[in-house]
Order: sequence, then structure tokens, then C-alpha cells
Amino acid sequence: MDFTVVHLIVGENTMRSSGSGAVLLMILLSHMTSALEVPLDLPQPPTITLQSPKDYIFDPRENIVIHCEAKGKPHPNFSWTRNGSHFDVEQDSKVLMKPSSGTLVIDISGEKAEAYEGTYQCTAHNDHGTAISNNIVIRQSRSPLWSKERLEAITVQMGVSLVLQCRPPAGLPPPVIFWMDNIFQRLPLDNRVSQALNGDLYFSNVLPEDNRNDYICYARFPYTQTIQQKQPISVTVLETNPTGERRPGFMTPLGASSTKMVLRGETLELECIAEGLPTPEMSWQKDGGELPTSRVSFLNYKKTLKILDVSEADAGDYTCTATNRLGTAHHNIKVNVKAAPFWISAPRNLILAPNETGILTCRVNGDPKPDINWFVNGVPIENAPEDHTRKVDADTVILSRVQSGSSAVYQCNASNEFGYLIANAFVSVLAEPPRVLTPPNQVYQVITNSLALLHCATFGSPIPTITWFKDSQISIKSEDPYVIHENGTLEINVAQSQNSGKYTCIATNNLGVKENHVFLEVKDPTRILKQPEYKVVQRGTSAVFECKVKHDPSLIPTMTWLKNSGELPDDERFEVDADSLTIKDVTDEDAGTYTCIMNTTLDRDSASATLTVVEKPDPPTDLELTDQTERSVQLTWIPGDEHNSPTQKFLIQYEDLLHEPSIWVNMTEVAGTRTTAQLDLSPYVYYSFRVLAKNQVGYSQPSQPSRQYRTNPAAPDENPSDVHGEGTEPGNLVISWKSLTGFQSNGPGLEYKVLWRQSDVDQDWSSKTVANSSHFVVSGVPVYVPYEIKVQALNDYGNGPEAEVVVGYSGEDLPLSATDGVLVMVHNSTVAQVHWEPVSSHSVRGKLKGYKVYYRRERGLHETEEEVDQEAQHQVLTFSGNQTEGRLPGLQPYSLYIIFIRVLNSKGEGPQSQEKQFETPEGVPGPPSFLNVLNPSLDSLTLEWGPPVNKNGRLTGYTLKYQPVSNTTEVGPVKVMDFLVNETTVTLDNLNSSVLYKFYLSAKTIKGAGANVTKEASAVMGTSPTQPPPHPTSPVTQSAHPPLHKAPSVGPVFGIVNTSVSEECALITWEYFGHHKNIYVEYMVENSKEDWKKESVNGSHSHILKGLKPGTSYRVRVVARDPAGPTLHTTSEEVVTVPAVPSRHVDIATQGWFIGLMCAIALLILVLLIVCFIKRNKGGKYPVKEKEEAHQDPEIQPMKEDDGTFGEYSDTEDHKPLKGSRTPSNGTVRRDESDDSLVDYGEGGDGQFNEDGSFIGQYSGKKEKDTHEGNESSEAPSPVNAMNSFV
Repeated sequence: MDFTVVHLIVGENTMRSSGSGAVLLMILLSHMTSALEVPLDLPQPPTITLQSPKDYIFDPRENIVIHCEAKGKPHPNFSWTRNGSHFDVEQDSKVLMKPSSGTLVIDISGEKAEAYEGTYQCTAHNDHGTAISNNIVIRQSRSPLWSKERLEAITVQMGVSLVLQCRPPAGLPPPVIFWMDNIFQRLPLDNRVSQALNGDLYFSNVLPEDNRNDYICYARFPYTQTIQQKQPISVTVLETNPTGERRPGFMTPLGASSTKMVLRGETLELECIAEGLPTPEMSWQKDGGELPTSRVSFLNYKKTLKILDVSEADAGDYTCTATNRLGTAHHNIKVNVKAAPFWISAPRNLILAPNETGILTCRVNGDPKPDINWFVNGVPIENAPEDHTRKVDADTVILSRVQSGSSAVYQCNASNEFGYLIANAFVSVLAEPPRVLTPPNQVYQVITNSLALLHCATFGSPIPTITWFKDSQISIKSEDPYVIHENGTLEINVAQSQNSGKYTCIATNNLGVKENHVFLEVKDPTRILKQPEYKVVQRGTSAVFECKVKHDPSLIPTMTWLKNSGELPDDERFEVDADSLTIKDVTDEDAGTYTCIMNTTLDRDSASATLTVVEKPDPPTDLELTDQTERSVQLTWIPGDEHNSPTQKFLIQYEDLLHEPSIWVNMTEVAGTRTTAQLDLSPYVYYSFRVLAKNQVGYSQPSQPSRQYRTNPAAPDENPSDVHGEGTEPGNLVISWKSLTGFQSNGPGLEYKVLWRQSDVDQDWSSKTVANSSHFVVSGVPVYVPYEIKVQALNDYGNGPEAEVVVGYSGEDLPLSATDGVLVMVHNSTVAQVHWEPVSSHSVRGKLKGYKVYYRRERGLHETEEEVDQEAQHQVLTFSGNQTEGRLPGLQPYSLYIIFIRVLNSKGEGPQSQEKQFETPEGVPGPPSFLNVLNPSLDSLTLEWGPPVNKNGRLTGYTLKYQPVSNTTEVGPVKVMDFLVNETTVTLDNLNSSVLYKFYLSAKTIKGAGANVTKEASAVMGTSPTQPPPHPTSPVTQSAHPPLHKAPSVGPVFGIVNTSVSEECALITWEYFGHHKNIYVEYMVENSKEDWKKESVNGSHSHILKGLKPGTSYRVRVVARDPAGPTLHTTSEEVVTVPAVPSRHVDIATQGWFIGLMCAIALLILVLLIVCFIKRNKGGKYPVKEKEEAHQDPEIQPMKEDDGTFGEYSDTEDHKPLKGSRTPSNGTVRRDESDDSLVDYGEGGDGQFNEDGSFIGQYSGKKEKDTHEGNESSEAPSPVNAMNSFV
């Protein structure tokens, strides 16, 4: 054991002063230090390290062992006293002292143990002093036998109180008392029957059940583990004259008040046992104060008040109160608290340097106040050799200017009548340089924000001064966040990562200096980021608890899972992963609290979650029928186990064993808190009931069926439902209903009484009784008249309730008459409004469903009567209800129509009205049937077109619009040309060969222009991919057959077929003059062996083929097939090529004429270069420098002949146009008036290249505008400029 050292340093100047004792005491107190560890290699007086307790009770069957251990330098010698006299250990062969120890081992086998009872004290001695132990009282444990006594049987009247005394023998220590019967079963204790602290058995009032002859008191002696019993006591309770009820009274303690003394620190037990009838209830209170809730408890049904660790504050008056319904009784207990001596401040070891001053204090308290006596080396201080440096003042010893060799052990003994205390404190006089006792280079690891303590345990005399440095440079002061304790420990109350590093402590006194290095590492805390969550799972499923943790990477974590604070079950169903716990196939036993604990060497974190295992409830049991009547019964049941999920409701089902055996029907539901249900019953049913419970998981299995309960037959309670009356043919009325079930019949012999009579006619009810049927037919009734209908149920026990009247109608017939007054108002060329007069209700002969309007196009107004299509079908519109007008959409302009109307009811249509004719005015025509490009040349092309298929009036002419376009969003100005109706072709001149044009052609009537047909083409390329808009369609109407255009009676079926293509699709248009109804467009890949693909185009003269493959050629034809025969008409096959890369720009660089032109220019340049080279070799002058200085642009200043070079070209002779180009009359190369060039369409300036790298720049050296030209044309390239661009 390390020594605890207190240093007090007083300098010489202080000792010479004449200050008072109070000043000296303050100085001494200010120099007190905390405990020091004294190295064992230094001289020091003995210190007792282990001793036996003051009161030692031994078992005579075992050896007596009295402990006494001590340390010191040199090692101390040991001796003993017994009962105040020297105990010579060596003289007693039964006594052994352990080597290097003072512990005694006494062998009492074969000896009388009483001989070794007594008071022992151990002494430890070396050259520097003597230490003594406590007085150890040795006593033998005893378990005496019960004294012989004759016990009389006890007879008492019922209701009186009774005490059975135990009076056990006095043992050492006292025995444990309990009452049992002769078969060793503990007697039951309760509020009425209780055992007192002294072992007696108290009855507040006796009852007949207290009759027995084996009340036995047992005493168990703890040291010897023996049990002794008292003779059995017999108690007889008489019931003849029982004692009546009475107020409470106390059986113990007696009287109105008593006293109790208890020592400080011990346990206080106060007891009150009361008698009375009825049995009283007990309560406690402290007068003028509160009971200490943290230390108080109530035992023996509140008859005992127990207070632990008593203090002076627990003294006072306590009141126990006994209460029954007849009154109360009180008893007051005055508690006095005394105290054996206890330490306030025990003396501590002193290590002093020569000439230093020290102080020993012995501060104790107790009640009564203890006496204090000082000893030196075990001798009373007044009998010790006189020492002038020592002064004793009551509980204080002052040692002044000590000298080497004055070491000693001082003892302080404090005692009063309740006990004593003794303490040893040595004074060692040493002169030692500093030592650092803390191991060097020790590494301290702490968690961020926690307390860090860096120890620097030192020893030295005088006491060394401690200083701290961080990282060998920063001097640490005792200020936030650092605290330097008196023992040298450096405290960092809230450690942070920046506090990590190397720390150095330096110990210094007047004899030397010593340093030590330690290291601090501040780690990140361990934290559970995702805690396990509360789980509610169904039995048999899996439960997963997640526990994701963050920790310092330098620390090794260990995860542990607990269940209910214990280890997980050893079961393979429990799978522990790195951050989760999985429980498979969960059972009821798996429910509980699961805790995830993450441990490192420095810290830990934990989180818990509860697992609740749920399951469908168990089925209810013990079904019972009560309160039985003809029409009701009460059903009760006992709920089954809910399995941790509360029952939400109970479902009650019944089985009708008479009508539908083995079929269970839901009857009613009740709340999950109820266990009864009042059930309404029907007659003539053999009931059996069962109950199902439902919780959050689902329904339980059904309970066992109840016993059968039969109800008596009765007349029906209800009539058939869903009664209808409706005729199926003229002159009948079918009455139908939904039959009653056997459950609803209420008795045997179920039949139906069917009653009917005509509405609004004064006549009696007709009736018919039917059985086993759900309908009845009444014949010979007028057409479509209302009837009142009733269907009543009856059985062998009577008729059902009066049936409700339902109105039905007899059968319908076709309408008799047609509508009159048909009037048509034409709104425009495609819509007309028709009006008619309504028919009378009696002529409808049924329910009016509406009017059907039939209309048919006879012919176009421009056609002759011979051209009428006799096979044209009517279009039909139905107007529901009693409407008298309607709109006819989708009419064809400039046509003659015929219209008539029929009345409609549920039976069918009536006769048609008189036919009415009307005409539609002219409208705008459809698009021209085709637009073709013919004979494209360098600057012109021809357009040809056909008249619209749908002229919709008298054509007045055509309008052509065209404009240049590019492959961007830019377009040029629009040119417009009008043509007469007989003109179907036009040739356009002065076109720019490098520009793509888009053409828009529309036909006109007096109503205006129709839809356009479009085409894109250039003067050189011809047509390019186009996609004209489809023909406008007529509004959709309900039509039995679509109207057909009248075709010529003779000649070919098909006319001209036109095609145009765009990306992935092709537009096919044709002229058709036949009457066949099945028309198809067929197509196939050119040169393939696959079959023709066909798409139906009935009623149209154009069709778009979609989804075609780019870069592929297709063969296309139009086919008309006669459905009435094998006749087949086809057009000639057209080849349609879908472009691979759609382009809106004509690239002239890929044209043959352009490539030839470029080759000719290149050859000409080559010839000119050769000629120039030959001239120079002949010695001709070639003043290049002068020419360059005079004219910087060689394109503008040509060479002259007199220099041996080419002369300047003249406008009249040398500017000859290329073949196919156009040149203005003035001989200059000009730009078109429209300024419509590739540059303007965003293709760049002169000398640029297009996307495929071909040269498309302008080849003129000069650009101008001729304001007199009216037509657009492409600018012709000049060979001179072309040459200049290549030089």
C-alpha cells in the first residue's frame, strides 16, 4: 500500500518570528499537501495494511485466523497481546504466526475453543517506530438448544386477537426465526397474521381457518447452519360465541408511547402490530418532518418501518396509526440517535525534511463526544520520552524543526460509551531529491469532450514543485482548460483534438530536478448513428434490428447484443452481422428488449429497442346461449390469447342447418372489448353460432360451434324484392321478382300471391298464387298500358306483410304513324338543320326512344341525273327522346340530298315519313389531284396538275405560289400566279439552278381557294422529297355506308397516279372512277421476293405509307377489288425511293456539269502556267516587284503583253459566258435582283466549302445588282475570276 503524504514547509524566517499560534496554524494548513507514495526502498516506519474486524465470531469447526499485515523499511517485526498481556506465540503449539507477517492461525481441533476467546491486539515494530492494530474481540459462535417446556393447547373464541410466543434461545449471533407446520411448509402471513421482529406470531383476529395443532417456531443459527424447533402449539377456534367487530388496539408496543435508541449509521426498525375486527390497516408518519424516501421502506404489511443508514436528522417522534371502519388507534415512538466515534479527519502520514515543521490532526465526532488520547509507538504520549520539538494540543500534535532520527509512529485513540477508533500515522524525517514515480513515456488515451488526467506522481523531501510543458515548449499554467492538482496531476476537464501531443512534467526541490514525458491522444467518440427501432412482427417472420456505429478508426470496436440485459440465446436463428441483428422465424419467446452495445477500449455507446411478437388471436372458447326468446338470444364467450395485439372486434357467424347446412354466414360484429352479443333471430331456422376474433394481424380460427338453437315457424316477415312488370311481346305482361330464400321463408309451404290491375281503370285486382317460380305471364292485355302489380309471400303459417305496388307496362308494338312537317334548313355547305313534328303518344305504342333521320347524297349538282349512284347508302342519325330537331354534319358541298324520318320505340321503327330533298351550296374545293414537275433544265421547269377529286362546286381557276427555300429555316420571297380553270400546266423560266423551290398549288371556287398540294424541286434536280398534306376529311356522321363519288360509266377505273416521298414515308394519290368498295395500296421492296403488303384506303383518293426504310426503293400500286366477284383492277406499278439522307439544299458540287467545268478551268490554268514558265526561261522581263508595289491585288490588275505576260482582258472579247450560263446584255457578270444566292442562305462567302468538302464559292471578282432585271436567275461563274482564285 502506497503512503499518503502531507507536506508542510515552513522557512527559517517564519520560525524566528514572534507570530501567534493562529498564524502558525494558518501557515501549516496552507502548506498541507495531498497523499504521496513513498518508495519502499527508503527508510520508513511500519504501516498496518490488513487487520481483522474488531468483533470476530468464529465457527468452532474451523481454525481461528486473526489477520495482521504491515509494511515498512526495514520490514517490521510482529508481536501480540491478549486481554492486555503479552501473548507468547512460540509457547503455544496450536498457534502459528505466518512468516513475514503478523497473522495468527490457531488450530482449535481437539481443543476447547473457549480457551482462545479474548481481546487481541497486534504490534508492528522496526527501527523507525511501532504501529498497533485495533482491539480484536474473538468469540465463539453458539447455537444452544431450546429449553424443555410443556405447552398447553390454546382455545380462543373466533374474532379475538392472539399471540403465539417463540422465545428462541440466545445464540451468537442471534438466530433467524420463522414459523412452519409439521410438514415443513411455511405458514401463510398476511395483514391479519404476522410475525414480529422478536419472532412471536400475532393474530389481529382469529378465524376458523386458524384451527391447527402444528404451529411450530424454528430458529436457524447462521454460523453453524443448524435449525432448532420449538414444541408444536395447538390452537382451537370456537365459533359458538364469536366476538363482534371492534376498534383497533395495539398489541405491541403497549401503551400510547414508547422510545427507541439507535446508533448513527445503523438501521432503524420501528414496529407496530394492532388487533381489531375488521383487521386494521397501518400507516406511518414523522411528526414535524418527512420520511426519507430514498432510505425508508415498509415491511410486514406496513407493520414495520425500516430506515437505512440512520443520521442525526432521523431523530424525532414517529406515529403509527391503525385504522378500520370502526375507528383509529395511535402510538408514538420517540427515536433517539446516538453515535459511536466517527472520523472527521484522521491523522495522515508525514514526511518531513530536516528543520521542517509538520502537524498531525485527529478530528472525530460522536454522541456523547469522544475522548481523544495520543500514543507514540504504542505508548501513551505522556509516558513517552520527552521531546521539546513536540507539542500536544487536544486533537493536534505539532512537530517543529524536526531532525534526522526523530521518526516515529503516532496513534490517535477516540472513544465513548458506544465504541472507539484508533489510527496510526507515522512521521518520517528524510532528505531526498525528486523522483517521478509515474512510468515514463506513458500514453493516455481519452475521448473528445471527456476528462483527461495526466499523472505525475513524485516523491522528494522537501516536496518537489511540479511544472508542466506541452510539446516541450509551451509552459502550462493552472487556468482554463488546464488544472494542476497538488499531487502533480494535470487535468484537462474537456479534452479536444488540439490537446493531443507530448507533455512533460518537471519535479524540482533544493536537492535536484527530475522530468518525465507522457503523451495524450484524444480520440473521436463512439456513437450509434442508427439506433435499433421498436419492432412489431408476426410470429414466424423475421425481425431485423439495425445498429450502425461511428467510431475512431484507431480504436478496435466490439459489438455486443443483449436480450433483456442478458446474453442472446444460443440459437442459430439469431444472426449477428457487422451492423445488425436478424432474428429468423420469430417465436413468442423472442419478445423482449434488445440492446446494441458498442465497446472500445475507451468508451461505449448503447441503444435498445423492444421486440413485440404478435399473432392472430386464439379462437374464443366456451360459447354459451342465454336469455333465449322466439326472436333473440344472447351469446357469450371467453376470448382467446390476443398474442400482444389487442382484439379489435369479434365476428359472429351462423349456420342454418335446416336450409343451408355447412354454409357459415356473417351475422354481426361487436367491439373487441365485449364478450357478449344480443342476436336477433328469424323463425324456422336451426341456428348454430361461432365467433372469430380479429386483431391487427388478422382473424383467428373460428371457435367451436355453439349448441344448436331452433326457432319456431311463423308467417313471412318480408315479401319478394325487385318486382318488375314488362311485356315481352304485344298483348302480354311478364311479372317477375326475386324469390325469398329458405332462411327468409319463416316456415314451410312458401308460395307467392301475384296481383295485377290496369292503372287508372276502376277494376278489381286479379290474382294468381304460384310456387317455386319467380315470374308469371299475364296474356290478352292491351298494347303498352300501365299496370299496378303486387307480389305477396305466404306460407303454411300465414301471409306476409302487405306488398308494395309497382307499376309496369304491357308489351310494345311497332309505331303506327310517321312524323309530319319535315323541314330542312341548310346552314352552310357541310351542315344542315332538320325539323319535324312530334307524333302522338298513342301512335308510338311503346316507350318512345327517339327519331331516326335517314339521309343520302343523290348526286353532285354539277352531275347529270344519269350519273346518280343507285347504290349509295343512307346515313343515319338517331335523336333520342322527344326531340323535334337535329343537326346533319359532314355534308358534301354542292350536292343534292334526300331525307326521311322514322319513329323509334323499344320494339323497332315505324313507317318512314315523306322524302324531302335539299341542296348544299358550293364550298372550297379539295386539293388538286396531283402536281408533277416535268422537263427540269438549268434555269427552268414545267409544272403539271390535275383537277381536284372533290370539286365541291364550279371551279373558277388555280393559284400557284412558289418561293426559294434552304435547309435552314430561311425562305425567300413568294411569287404568286393565277390560272384559268382549263389551264393545267405552266413552264417557269429564269430559275436559279442552285436553289431549291417549294410550290403550292390550290384550286378555287366562288367560295375561295381550297387546300394546297405542295412540291419541292429545282431547275436541275427535278423533284425532291415532299410530303403534301392529306385530303381534308368530312365530319364524322353515323352512316350505314359512306357516300361514294359517281364514276364514269365507261373507261378505265383508275386515272393518273402520283407519288412523292419524304423521310420514312411516301404520299400516293390517284384518280378513281370505279364503284368498287374495297380499295388498297399495295407495296413491296424492289427486287425482293416477299409478298405484297397492303393497307386499306376505302373512300379516299390519297394515302400515306409510313415506316419506310430510308435509302430503300419500293414498288407501289393501287388495287380495287369487287367484293361480289373475282374482278381485280390495278394501276401500273410506281417505284418510290426513300432518300437516305434528307436534304433541302441542292449541292451543285456533285452535279456532272459543274465537275466538268472545274476540270476545264484547272486544265486552262495548267496551260497558262506552262506558257509563263517558257517565257521566263527565254529571258523575258517579269517585273513582279514593280507590279506588286503598284497594284497589291493581282485579281484586279492583270498582266500586260509588253512585259511578256498576259494582257488585260476586255469586257467585249474575253468575258465569254460558259455554256448554259446567262450574261446580261451589257457584258458584265451581275448578281440577280433578288440577291438570292447561297451566301444569303447562310452557306458562307467566296471560297468556302460545304459539308462534303466541295468548293462552292462565288467565282466572280466583283458583285453588282442589276436593277432592271425582273426574273430571278443564277449568277454565271466567270472563267477569269475562277482562274484568279486558283493562282
